[in-house]
Amino acid sequence: MSWRRNLKGKIRLEEPLKKHTTFKIGGPARFFIEPGDIADLKLLLTSAKKYKIPILVIGSGSNILINDKGVKGMVLKLNSASFRRIFIKRNCLEAGSGATLRQLIQVAAERALSGAQFLAGIPGTVGGALAMNAGAWGKNIGELVQKATVMDYNGNIKVLNKKDIRFGYRKSSLRKFIILSACIKLAKKNKKEIKDNINKYLERRRNTQDASLPNAGCIFKNPPGKSAGRLIDLCGLKGKRIGGASVSVRHANFILNQGNAKAGDILKLMRLIKTEVKRKFNITLEPEIRIWQ
Repeated sequence: MSWRRNLKGKIRLEEPLKKHTTFKIGGPARFFIEPGDIADLKLLLTSAKKYKIPILVIGSGSNILINDKGVKGMVLKLNSASFRRIFIKRNCLEAGSGATLRQLIQVAAERALSGAQFLAGIPGTVGGALAMNAGAWGKNIGELVQKATVMDYNGNIKVLNKKDIRFGYRKSSLRKFIILSACIKLAKKNKKEIKDNINKYLERRRNTQDASLPNAGCIFKNPPGKSAGRLIDLCGLKGKRIGGASVSVRHANFILNQGNAKAGDILKLMRLIKTEVKRKFNITLEPEIRIWQ
């Protein structure tokens, strides 16, 4: 395949995807590629289309469960410097999709820009956060987005304004594109107040969530007006274990990898949780994580 010779970025064959997810679960990718720049990305998309290779995009892997058999296609990670730039542009923070939320928050705080502090502690990239409209404490990143630059799967670049993007609860219309960057609108505030606010959110997260073992954050979406974690807890499922996977005793909407969990263990535990919550409350839980079968 000639496209591999022309690639400026990094390519690995049969790369274990468990190395790239916070769950530490996932089989090998046929191609695992970190494109060097926009031209690389376009080359990969056109080549994948020509050779009929499926494409999947991964960020920090913080909300994904990947099959133990892996992925037969091409997994792209926008991790080069070209996709991780963050700079001030007019009244916005322009952030590349490969930048982490931690980097975004740090740059904003250094520039005395307020509004993104609620994202503190979420282990994701800007692109992943936009695709799933990440949020916490009643706020979400979609509220801050003024525009986004994306590439469709034919290699065409588009700039989408706020009115062109639909954000919902843990979803957005940006998911059908490859996100390149976004303009995040923030407000000038006192720098010390911003940093104190970040620390408050980090402390709140430490006190309420479970980071003791590999996990993917909240497994299920909260039903309208309800807490998924509370419903699971009321079903008596805290500590429930299947294979190497267990429900956290600290936060029932977290499933932990005890060290040797398989994707199948996680899925069985998710099915059990859904069944018990449906039986007890007649509520059907929906996954918040993405599942690559």
